[in-house]
Amino acid sequence: MSLSTARSFLSEACYGEQELDANSALMELDKGLRSGKLGEQCEAVVLFPKLFQKYPFPILINSAFLKLADIFRLGNNFLRLCVLKVTQQSEKHLEKILNVDEFVKRVFSVIHSNDPVARAITLRMLGSLASIIPERKNAHHSIRQSLDSHDNVEVEAAIFASASFSAQSKDFAAGICNKVSEMIQGLDTPVELKLKLIPMLQHMHHDASLASSSRELLQHLVNSYPSTPMVIVTLHTFTQLAAFSLFDIPKQLQLLLQYLKDDPRKAVKRLAINDLKLLAKKAPHLWIRENTQTLCECALTSPYDSLKLGMLSVLSTLSGTIAIKQYFSNMTGSSSVPPSLSDLVKLAQECCYHSNLAVAAHGVIVLSNIAISCPEKDIVQLEQDTVLGVESLLMLCSQDSSPSAQATLKTALTSLVKMLKSRPHLSQSVVEFLLGQLHLSCDSSRVLMCHALAAIATHLPVLGDGMLGDLVDLYRVASHSSTDKQQELLVSLATVIFVASQSSLSADVKTVIKQQLENVANGWTVYRIARQASRMGCHEFSSELYQSLRTRVASEHFYFWLNSLKEFSQAEQCLCHVEDGDYSGAMTAIAEALRSYQKGIASLTAASTPLSPLTFQCEFIKLRIDTLQALSQLICTCNSLKTSPPPAIATTIALTSGNELQRCGRISLQMKVCMDEFRSLAARYADLHQSSFDADYATLRNVELQQQSCLLVSHVIEALILDPQAASFQEYGTLGSVQTESEYERRMMSVFNHVLEEVEGLTKKHPPVSYLHTGCLCDAVIALLKVPLSFQRYFFQKLQSTSIKLALSPSPRTPTEPIPVQNNQQLTLKVEGVVQHGSTPGLFRKIQSVCLNVTSVLQSKTGPEYKIALDTKTNEIEQRVEPHNDYFSTQFLLNFSILGTHTVTVEASVVDESGTEWKTGPKTTVSVKSLEDPYSQQLRHLQQQQQQQQQQQQQQQQQQSVAQPAPQRAAYSRF
Repeated sequence: MSLSTARSFLSEACYGEQELDANSALMELDKGLRSGKLGEQCEAVVLFPKLFQKYPFPILINSAFLKLADIFRLGNNFLRLCVLKVTQQSEKHLEKILNVDEFVKRVFSVIHSNDPVARAITLRMLGSLASIIPERKNAHHSIRQSLDSHDNVEVEAAIFASASFSAQSKDFAAGICNKVSEMIQGLDTPVELKLKLIPMLQHMHHDASLASSSRELLQHLVNSYPSTPMVIVTLHTFTQLAAFSLFDIPKQLQLLLQYLKDDPRKAVKRLAINDLKLLAKKAPHLWIRENTQTLCECALTSPYDSLKLGMLSVLSTLSGTIAIKQYFSNMTGSSSVPPSLSDLVKLAQECCYHSNLAVAAHGVIVLSNIAISCPEKDIVQLEQDTVLGVESLLMLCSQDSSPSAQATLKTALTSLVKMLKSRPHLSQSVVEFLLGQLHLSCDSSRVLMCHALAAIATHLPVLGDGMLGDLVDLYRVASHSSTDKQQELLVSLATVIFVASQSSLSADVKTVIKQQLENVANGWTVYRIARQASRMGCHEFSSELYQSLRTRVASEHFYFWLNSLKEFSQAEQCLCHVEDGDYSGAMTAIAEALRSYQKGIASLTAASTPLSPLTFQCEFIKLRIDTLQALSQLICTCNSLKTSPPPAIATTIALTSGNELQRCGRISLQMKVCMDEFRSLAARYADLHQSSFDADYATLRNVELQQQSCLLVSHVIEALILDPQAASFQEYGTLGSVQTESEYERRMMSVFNHVLEEVEGLTKKHPPVSYLHTGCLCDAVIALLKVPLSFQRYFFQKLQSTSIKLALSPSPRTPTEPIPVQNNQQLTLKVEGVVQHGSTPGLFRKIQSVCLNVTSVLQSKTGPEYKIALDTKTNEIEQRVEPHNDYFSTQFLLNFSILGTHTVTVEASVVDESGTEWKTGPKTTVSVKSLEDPYSQQLRHLQQQQQQQQQQQQQQQQQQSVAQPAPQRAAYSRF
């Protein structure tokens, strides 16, 4: 296999594929490193980052970096530069180097070269390694010496290394601070070099005295060197130091605002604005009213649009934080400043109608955030001003398809939707304006407006009916070509129609959408619309679309996937026709739905592949099937009160046994079984929720609602029939006040509240069990069935992908061979892991720590049969470890005192930033064989030999006693 072959399979790092042997890849790259041609050597060096990405475990990375260190030591400067670039690209793998001393020794030997370029590359290499060697004194000494070099390249490299080590090492920062100060203040130091030395001071934040001395030096530099480059570099270093040390932020704010206000140079003002924005994001709570007021005054008086835009961006950042409340609160605390009279509101109102679209967008953001955060009594006029400002901006941008206009339009619509959520009384007029503007806008603007209308209709469903007519009229004439924007518009308009119709599409609306899809829509657009219909509960329409798409795909797996979606939609459509009080019709509908679901789950299983196992989808559908079966069984159980009523002697049996449930007859036992079944389903839904780390919030909320519906049914069974006295409704009393985010959630919460009210009223009036109780249970089942199931995004699309890969050592030579260990020793099990991400890591939640659980179970025993304490048979240890650069490592001590074969299982789960534990896996097992230690074995052999010798001696004595003749009595022995 050549170097090109190694390059080809290193590039095949597909997610989840069967991995190639890491040693083979490393050997092929090593052949390239040992080649006599410089080109092949360089090619091999630059392939190492791909090798690290595909095999990110220490044993390979250590070997690879040692080989790179040899190339760095023996190669020319170009090879050294390649190794330097590889090291900088692989920064997160540096801590996996096991032989750090040997690696640094090989690299550091080049520092004694006579070539200043080689020394400079070595210094940059040491700076790149500062995270793993922060306290190496020989590196500190070499960097300090190189700062005095006469070669500019070497000095610049020494400055880079000094900055890197200062950020990592407190001792180095304290030692180098005085030397850097001398060089900056020295008259013989060129200005260009001073500009490179000053940013090093931002790392002098390890203690208060060091930060204070650095701040004094920077203050002296600002006053002593008024040139523009020096002021810019010094002020930015000032800001970075204050952001790290935190307690100097108020002083830094005043300094930056002073330069913004008084310094006439635009470059300095621009730098001050950028640093103010950094501090607004870092510490908005430290902005007092005077700081914000000064910024407003500067923005009001500035004649330059670019500077005004920068200052408004700082204010828009502040307006969404606590700083806006601090601005409107008076310093004395006795009264409040009227918002309409403040400079901030005047500035925002003025900028809303600015000719520069970006300035107008920031003005809208500030104004809407003020309207959201201020008390309602003060903002009646402010609300109207905000709406007028947004509408004027929308009219200006909606007919312009340029990127800047579209970005401004998106910003304005986002602010508008955010304000309408807190001020819903403004929604009606805004919706009417948006619907009117839709007919006049370009396609890209229509897409953004549709997104805004969908968000408003989701939050306020009452506005949906008013939208529907205009939207359908627009859909008739929306698309006349197959461009990407037209396709996107078809999807967006269909989504708004689905939201507005609230899962009940009329025949006319379906006809309009189908006609447009047949004319200009491609297959992907049809699939996206069908997916939205499934999400919104329009299952009849989505079933027809999936049906039309099945034969338009090129893969067998896609066919089975679309066929399964069609069957699921048909199953849910069967449940939508259930009528209140029609219990036999409900059972028939459930039976038809289960028939379609069983066909769908078979197709879904056929659609899964090793790369896409569809684990969540299969488990979700299986739970839906089991839930429908449990609901059907509950209706049958309720009907059994009619088919098998309690016997005449049931009351006597109840009095005799002291169990009041016997009064109800056999239905009580059946209800107990149903309640246990629903609790089991709720536990399975909880497990599915806990294993879906990468799911979006809407999908997780959907799973929670399914779990709550199962818990609700089990609670209703207990409250109505099994234990009415002990049932409590207090824990369910806050369901109505929960803020819902979707139509499906709103309808489910409405059903929950209605069922609880009915049950609570019934338990207070009638003792169990009567036809009223069973009828209430059946009505609750039908109410749950009538809510169309929503298939959320994670069922179709995985936006975040996170997996953990474990490596255990010691590891067996072959998978079936157990690891030998003596029973008087403990096995040290080292667990290493790598967190692997997809294209968008941390989109919904991030890993805070990894929880490792190690258990061992005795499989077969080879020792003597005697009673063994239970705690000596198993090991069970749990440990949490925080990954660093997506790598973690820890060790476990396991005891195997019992001779035999043990199975050790290591299971990983993750804990997110909120402290929630997710069962993501994986689970790895190894076999361990506990052997008897040699000393005990020798003692046992000696004991066995002694026992055998004793047995042999006893046998010989018995044989001798048998062989000797008995003494005969002589006739004259008496005489």
